[in-house]
Amino acid sequence: MSTSTTPAVLYPLQPDHPELVAPFAALVQRSGARRLWLCQSFKAEPHQVLAHLSGAGYDVPVGTSVSVMPLRHPYEAALQARSLALLTGQPVVAGYGIGTPDFVAALTGEPYKSPRTAVRDYLTSVRDLLDGKPVDRTGPYHHLDARLLPLDHAPVEVGAGVLRPGMARTAGEAADVAITWMTPPAYVRDVLVPALEDGAAAAGRPARPRVATAVHVAVARPGRDLRRAALAGAGEHLKGPHYADMLRRAGVPLGDDPAANAEALLGHSVVVTGTPAEIAERLAAYRAAGVDEIMLNPAGVMLTEGVQAAVDDMEEIISACG
Repeated sequence: MSTSTTPAVLYPLQPDHPELVAPFAALVQRSGARRLWLCQSFKAEPHQVLAHLSGAGYDVPVGTSVSVMPLRHPYEAALQARSLALLTGQPVVAGYGIGTPDFVAALTGEPYKSPRTAVRDYLTSVRDLLDGKPVDRTGPYHHLDARLLPLDHAPVEVGAGVLRPGMARTAGEAADVAITWMTPPAYVRDVLVPALEDGAAAAGRPARPRVATAVHVAVARPGRDLRRAALAGAGEHLKGPHYADMLRRAGVPLGDDPAANAEALLGHSVVVTGTPAEIAERLAAYRAAGVDEIMLNPAGVMLTEGVQAAVDDMEEIISACG
């Protein structure tokens, strides 16, 4: 059932314990959803959570969306990614992003002078290590002179967090997957996909990276306040300058009025609502825009109504998509 029209499932919060993620893993297992994605967490570490779930019997394809690069050296990143592929026996998407300048500075002493160079070098080193190649790199952001010991494991794709065209070009040069958040379909089609194609062409690659996009969803149900769910799930991201800039570039009007922002998120399919069939139809617009893998993000429903309500929403949407 895991076809291109079948969405993936995103656990959108930082888990206090792997058992909190288990209902999402069980949903992937029984529904045939494409993958289980975890965000960066500063509570229970995502690779360890996914390894725990595999040991508990949830051997499903997994992805990280996205691990913050300064937390681990590329050698450790490649080692962790292929360990997940070994333990689960399933394909892994190992996604990486730069994090905020303040967080980078807190870990490394200063922000990256060139985030795109940092990402390009990091992804290239991780990909080469996973391919069994020796890596000899001395650059401004990491030093590496090593290779991984040989090991048979399931496939690992290397992903990059992408919001704007500059980073999309970098992902086109070096990533297997471009991972986007809250990017409306027209913006993916008109801005990000062309930039990915430009980057791939500049690097002499035969094709652009796949696009995996996290999409906020909430089924319309009696008594459910969809505007409240939209702001609960996406409101914190609106405070991030990079997200706000991307959304304004995409034509989503944002201001100081939370109610107006909620309407804008709903009206531009940043938060997709309706019946499960209507949501499935609107998700098709993402696929038509060039998105290869849709991650269902039920953050708003989960934060306002709990885990079971979020799982119920996703199960009905997956069934409608299937």
